[in-house]
Amino acid sequence: MPRLFVAIRPPAFVRERLLSIMDGISAARWQSEDQFHLTLRFIGEADRRVANDVHTALQGVRHPPFEIALHGLGTFERRGTPAALWAGVTQHQPLRELHKKVDQACQRAGLPPERRAYLPHVTLARLNRASGPVAPVIEGMGGFTTAPFAVDVFHLYESILSSGGSHYVIIETYRLK
Repeated sequence: MPRLFVAIRPPAFVRERLLSIMDGISAARWQSEDQFHLTLRFIGEADRRVANDVHTALQGVRHPPFEIALHGLGTFERRGTPAALWAGVTQHQPLRELHKKVDQACQRAGLPPERRAYLPHVTLARLNRASGPVAPVIEGMGGFTTAPFAVDVFHLYESILSSGGSHYVIIETYRLK
């Protein structure tokens, strides 16, 4: 069964900016440029019927285009140890509204509501106990930020797992209007 999620793909200039800061943490598994995305809703494994229902529901999402920028770096921790390094997002409100509409569409397709708090971010690296210190990298970046960029589409992705990590494929695109 395909493993699905809904996300925004940052434009090329933002992806290039992210690539330019990805250094300085030993044993980090850095994301590749084609893995950069800002998740709106994780769906998980879905059979063809559910995938079709999600697609149909997402076609009905209505939201005006908006602008956001990436700002700040942080980590998610697992048992007190950094597990992921991420870039945060400014101007959350339009993004949060879109997230809510996407979640409601997924519920109309028969999925349970998202239970986790929504923290918009772009994952830069996966970390483990062997990874070097993260704090100096975050401090060294100071006020990491990107120029604002327009969000006028979002995508339904399939995550394909392999021994080399996940590979993400856009399977549908939805225009904001």
